[in-house]
Amino acid sequence: MERILLDYFRCPDKFADLDMRKDLSAESGFFQFGHGITCYGRCAGGLPSQDVERQLTDTFNSVRVEQDRLCLPFDFTEVVNNIRYERYPSTHGSSLGKITGGSTATQIYYLVRPFLPVPVRRHLQRAYLNGWEWISFPHWPVDFTIESLMEQVMALILRSSQVARIPFIWFWPNGAPSCAIMTHDVETESGWDFCSELMTLDDSFAIKSAFQLIPESRYEARNSSFDEFRNRGFEVNVHDLNHDGSLFRERTEFLRRARLINAYAEEFHAQGFRSGAMYRNQSWYDAFEFSFDMSVPNVAHMEPQRGGCCTTMPYFVGKILELPLTTIQDYSLFHILGDYSIDLWKQQIELIVQRHGLVSFITHPDYLVEQRAQGVYLDLLSHLARLRAEKKVWIALPSEINSWWRNRHQMRLVPDGDDWRIEGPDKDKAQIAYASLKDDRVVYSVGVANPTLVSK
Repeated sequence: MERILLDYFRCPDKFADLDMRKDLSAESGFFQFGHGITCYGRCAGGLPSQDVERQLTDTFNSVRVEQDRLCLPFDFTEVVNNIRYERYPSTHGSSLGKITGGSTATQIYYLVRPFLPVPVRRHLQRAYLNGWEWISFPHWPVDFTIESLMEQVMALILRSSQVARIPFIWFWPNGAPSCAIMTHDVETESGWDFCSELMTLDDSFAIKSAFQLIPESRYEARNSSFDEFRNRGFEVNVHDLNHDGSLFRERTEFLRRARLINAYAEEFHAQGFRSGAMYRNQSWYDAFEFSFDMSVPNVAHMEPQRGGCCTTMPYFVGKILELPLTTIQDYSLFHILGDYSIDLWKQQIELIVQRHGLVSFITHPDYLVEQRAQGVYLDLLSHLARLRAEKKVWIALPSEINSWWRNRHQMRLVPDGDDWRIEGPDKDKAQIAYASLKDDRVVYSVGVANPTLVSK
């Protein structure tokens, strides 16, 4: 059970000696583990609820220390995976979504979608997403359930073991406080035609980005056309098969499409994937041959498939590394909320950087062609460049984060006299951090000269 904590922090094994109560409930449901931390799974110390809107049992006071081992009132691995893999029930589908959610209606929508003017699509999508602001879980605008759960357990370990601080391998290379990626999903031929100019905009702020390209039906995306992306230092990944909204609708058809997608990945020399419209089924990811995926939102209130992984940190789905989407998409910001500013993006960025997470964006060249939207995007690039200069946020390509996180997963801390040292690939970029308690909260310190970083 402690493995999932060790993989998150990369701390020495001896600091994560966990056990769980034997009297867990027969059924899974929602419960709390301290103020503001919503969990889903089996628990002790009360009955879990099938309705997240009800007052939930708080299991925090059911923690025990038995034979010098911290004994949790739930299966830690089960709960974390239930949240990350979206195994909890979602009860907040809009009424229009329930009416039009069938395969026939969806197929018709995606068939006519390329011919629908943006105002018509905007009207339909606003109706579909009606009531999103009343969803209580996951938490808008960013959900930190996994981070809070990890820190809550770390705090309990610090208290029960009476250790002043616990060493671990810092989340990002060279002591960076956080990380950011810019990605562009190319949906139409007009978007494809704008890619070169969009790369120039990104380059004007020294920000490299990743372009996700649809292999079939929308435009002619072939490997021979990708030289400009690669020569200019940008990245190419696969975006669905044909973006018709049906990739995960039926298992047999999904497997057929997955084989084609894997073949396109080889042709594109692509390491990463993102599904169309962020549709997903993480339990089917074993059919993919990608190194990383970018299809799971942190909180999916503004997506056609509700839910969310409730973390801003990368995590593994089998052999695939998931890089979650942690900010609102440009289309939703501009056309659903009607907000042509970076205020919401700035709010999300600030929250994520405070928690040392991954700030990930999806913007579309198809929508950034319009001058008003392009002006907002330039403001966003300028803000990211300031964060890099002033706060040392690491702005990277998705493939670079994939490489770092996989290497960090193989690193370990080993004793070195009275101290510790890091062993493993990329160890020269890694830094030792320490978790300790301050005013009953977990705080992090990184390196010798760095100030304490407080986990909010």
